[in-house]
Amino acid sequence: MQYSISLGHIIDKFELEELHMPENGRKKQILRSDLHRPGLALAGFTDFFDNKRLLLMSRSEIAYLRQLEPELRKSRIDEMLSRRSPALILARGVIPLPELREACQSFGVPLLRSGESSTILTSKLFEYLSIQLAPRTTVHGVLMEVYGWGVLIMGESGIGKSETAIELIKRGHRLVADDAVEIKRLPDGRLQGTAPESIRHFIEIRGIGVLDVRRLFGMSAVKLYENILLVVRLENWDSKKKYDRLGLEDQTMDILEVPVPAITVPVRPGRNLSTIVEVAAMNARMKMMGYNSARELERRILESIQAGSPALVEEMRRSDAF
Repeated sequence: MQYSISLGHIIDKFELEELHMPENGRKKQILRSDLHRPGLALAGFTDFFDNKRLLLMSRSEIAYLRQLEPELRKSRIDEMLSRRSPALILARGVIPLPELREACQSFGVPLLRSGESSTILTSKLFEYLSIQLAPRTTVHGVLMEVYGWGVLIMGESGIGKSETAIELIKRGHRLVADDAVEIKRLPDGRLQGTAPESIRHFIEIRGIGVLDVRRLFGMSAVKLYENILLVVRLENWDSKKKYDRLGLEDQTMDILEVPVPAITVPVRPGRNLSTIVEVAAMNARMKMMGYNSARELERRILESIQAGSPALVEEMRRSDAF
């Protein structure tokens, strides 16, 4: 699905000055996050001109155009703007050439201006548009920040996700989203999760109802968004199923085509899920930093075998750890 954002929203967000705005110009939909500096187009090379991107010009482009003969200058400007880009933005508050203003009026291209430098404006626009236009999906679950680690807790309805979240909040961790988690894939591959605005900071506990976590526990108990770094899948305990006891196999879950480390936690009476989630987050961080407890245990066992002391291995077999 292709996401878009209106030009009017960008104008208001970045306080751009409208030098020329054709009818319904603010309703134009922006589809691309990257901006186009039209140096090659002004030099006459337009073979790969992308008219889906916002145009950005600054003092260097204006200075170059001033050096051209009037007829050539008008021809180059008309050739560029006839492709009808979503808008032309002038950085550093530069004054537009008469030919630029006339061409924008002729071809219905909005002409905007900013006092920011081209470098800063490009950076701000790209960062903002990358997030707004990022591929996204919504999943059923709870997103928590646990020790600075984004943990997405998933599982069937009623299995205890929200109750686990409340216990984690009481332990000092922060709620990002409950029930519906909106996830965006950013250009660098990170998965950023947040809550729909209508239910942000609310959580539902069966038997109690809906709670406002921000008002109940304070601002330190909530967060607007967090990068998803671990998925914890809760499922009802199945005595016939063999669960991973060592953690040698790295599990992942694909979200928006991005693999995320994942674990499956069987739920039954007596298990402290909040503690398990805390430990899972710490263990995932430790793995990211290069230490794997299961691999270390495996290494020690192999060393014991090579040293001719299989007693530890035999004990592990009797305990059904393998």
